[in-house]
This record gives sequence, C-alpha cells and structure tokens, in this order.
Amino acid sequence: MDAAAEPSLSILVVDDDQAIRTLLRRLLTTEGYGVEEASDGPMALEKVAASDPDLVLLDIMMPGQDGLDVLERLRQTSDVPVILLSAKDDEADRVLGFRFGADDYVVKPFSSAELAARIAAVLRRARPDPAANPANGLEFDGLRIDPVRREVTVNGRRVDLPAREYELLAFLASWPRKVFSREQLLEQVWPSPADSHTGTVTEHVGRLRRRIEDDPERPRWVRTVRGVGYAFEP
Repeated sequence: MDAAAEPSLSILVVDDDQAIRTLLRRLLTTEGYGVEEASDGPMALEKVAASDPDLVLLDIMMPGQDGLDVLERLRQTSDVPVILLSAKDDEADRVLGFRFGADDYVVKPFSSAELAARIAAVLRRARPDPAANPANGLEFDGLRIDPVRREVTVNGRRVDLPAREYELLAFLASWPRKVFSREQLLEQVWPSPADSHTGTVTEHVGRLRRRIEDDPERPRWVRTVRGVGYAFEP
C-alpha cells in the first residue's frame, strides 16, 4: 500500500462508464482508500454534500452535466480536492480545468502508478502541515516568511521585498505546490485587479525571483507551470 494512503481517506469516483468506475475502485481499494461512486453530475454533488470525501476523481466528458459544470458547482460550496480525468490532452483544456478550480488534471489513458502518485500528492497538499502554520510564519528549507514583521530571510539573510512582491510570495507559499493562474494571482494579491493585467504578475514574479533565488533562470521556489501559471515549490 502507498505510504500516503490511509484507510480513513475516502475518494469519490465520478464517471458515467461503469467499467472505468470498477477499474478505479479496484485500484483505489488496493491503495487503501475508501471508495464511493457516482455515475453523473447531480449524484456527485449529492454525495459530496452527504459524505464529504477527501478527494474527488471527476471525469470531464459526461452526458448532461459535464465534469466542468460539476466542478464549478462544487467550488461554490466546497474546497474538496478534485482531480479531473479527461481524454483531452490539449493545453487549452488543461488550463480551463485549472481555472475552474481543479487541483490536478490526468489524461486518459493513464497508468495505475501515475494516478496513485498524483492522488497521494494532491492529498498531501490538501492536508495542512503543522510546520507551516501562517500564524507562526512559513518556514521551508532555507526560506522563512514572518507575517508579523513582514520579513523574508533566505539562508539566514534578510531580503527586503516591496509590499506586492512580499504578498505574492506569502500567498503562493501558503499553498505549497498549488498552481495559480496569473488571473487568480491578480484577484488574490492585487488590491485593484481590474486596473492591472497578467503581464504585471509575470513582471513581479521575475523581480521576486531575482531577490530570493540563487539562480533566477532556474528558480527553486517559484516555479512556472507552463500554460497555466505559477506554484510555490517547498
């Protein structure tokens, strides 16, 4: 069994294809997860509300209410981690999935090992790390963010950051490995996002990297997720 899997963790599998649900149930049960199934969007929304699963595997291509519609509805009431499953491998489709609020996007056909690893990774990100409590500051290997003093140190060296760069770093670091689009970062970090544009985010990320990264061209902390946006790598 995967070390990250625990019997108490439950996964809701949403797919209109019974054969795929059966396949996923076998895989997830072997990995030690509890499994529930839903064959369509309305059933999925009901089960999330009723049983509060730890993660949802959600197929995009379903008749009636497709996976993106379900995800949009879910995000109105729940922050449950969602991994989208799709036969579409276009960059635009992946970007759209992340913009709707997906935590990961897996293309069919996928290997059992890859899917299990991605599930474990998403669950790790979704479960708070006591060592990274924003109230006490965010501390990683060589990087510390003090929210009280609004100070950042890298390997013990204080780094003076302008307000917007500090807020950008603090926001990303509060969600390790979670990918945010430039539009999402504008909404979360900039006080008047309507007066800014995505190029502003790109520019500030570049400045931030020059201040905190040993090699800004090969960043360790703030990484680019091609075609999507940026994520903080702890």
